[in-house]
Amino acid sequence: MRKFSKLDNGLRIFTHFMPAVESVTFGVFNDVGSRDEDESINGTAHFLEHMAFKGTKTKSAFQIMQTIEKVGGYINAYTSEEITAYWVKLLAEDLNTGIEIISDILQNSIFEEKELERERGVILQEIGMYLDDPGQMVGDYWQRTAFPNQPIGRLILGKKEIIQSIEREKIVNFMKNNYNPSKMVVSAAGKIDHDKFVEKISNSMKNLPNGKSQDRISASYVGGEYREDKKLEQVHLVLGFKGLDYHSDDFHALGIYSAIMGAGGSSRLFQEIREKRGLVYSIYAGMDSFSDGGTFQVVAGTGKNEIKELLPVLCDELINSPKNLSTEEIEKSKAQLKASTLMSIESTRTNAVVGAYQLIRYGKLIDIKERIEKINNVTKESIEKVAKKILTSNPTVASIGPVTNLESIDKIKSRFN
Repeated sequence: MRKFSKLDNGLRIFTHFMPAVESVTFGVFNDVGSRDEDESINGTAHFLEHMAFKGTKTKSAFQIMQTIEKVGGYINAYTSEEITAYWVKLLAEDLNTGIEIISDILQNSIFEEKELERERGVILQEIGMYLDDPGQMVGDYWQRTAFPNQPIGRLILGKKEIIQSIEREKIVNFMKNNYNPSKMVVSAAGKIDHDKFVEKISNSMKNLPNGKSQDRISASYVGGEYREDKKLEQVHLVLGFKGLDYHSDDFHALGIYSAIMGAGGSSRLFQEIREKRGLVYSIYAGMDSFSDGGTFQVVAGTGKNEIKELLPVLCDELINSPKNLSTEEIEKSKAQLKASTLMSIESTRTNAVVGAYQLIRYGKLIDIKERIEKINNVTKESIEKVAKKILTSNPTVASIGPVTNLESIDKIKSRFN
């Protein structure tokens, strides 16, 4: 059973009662992310997320972790382009412990200089780890190329030079200016009583930051190329296009198209490029959506010589796809999406995340039956239409590795014209 309440300060509270489990996942989800940063403080949203665990007025960083782990729980956080979340998973009987900790870090973090300097080093190590992983970095370079000179295209972790020098005051001010109860959803799923939870949250979260900043810069897809010739075993490649925001009427049609092209071993790209031609170990397609935009991507890794064959075959598969969709593969992909949707609700964490995201994105809860119905209602014609629309946008190509045999961006563009 799902329930929703709203406090006078605008804080929204969601619960999903799951009687068959003994645990609860509880978190605070903020409609704030890296795209809310000014360029001069890129990486601050993520830095702030790290610092929230590094001590409050009453607890040290060690005590925060110890309090949760002492009851066998787990605590973590994450930052994306649009969301920052702080969450815990623990036994239902220990829920108050989780509420105490999350409430404390959101209202009483002290951002001690010594801890800040230590965490600065941790984040620099995290950035270094990403820079050493071309499979990760090619996606970030793709995003930067697709959305140049705007917040949504910047690295969530931030630039090294900014993280190395950013002052405590700017991190504190980001929280004060951007965190606000009306931009937050408190979400919990598992063995939980809604009314008792609402009362506890109402009493525990009376002093949340009250920032007023609403100046999120709209996403503007541009496209282009990032190419880095590097001595590696593989060329790491992302080819993509302008996608859809999550409000689009064609959102589910694009999801089914993505599944047809690159979800699983029976998908078109996997069958043609790996199974028939042996050009890759891994290839997949996917979509990512934001409040005001989105992307469709194909991700692959291949050899220096194999890239000469892979790229033309990949482009041909995409170009021809809207012309020859079969009922069988459409129904298979619908089944994949429905199964993943239904299986995901067995997880307390997924239910907590889904409820929070629905309230942040749509301002309402969407029943799972409605989600399944929208998948069922997608037609062959709507998939063809969205595929054609996506593929007529300016392509974005990012590559890292031995790229000398990768054809030019102009040649790639000409294939789609």
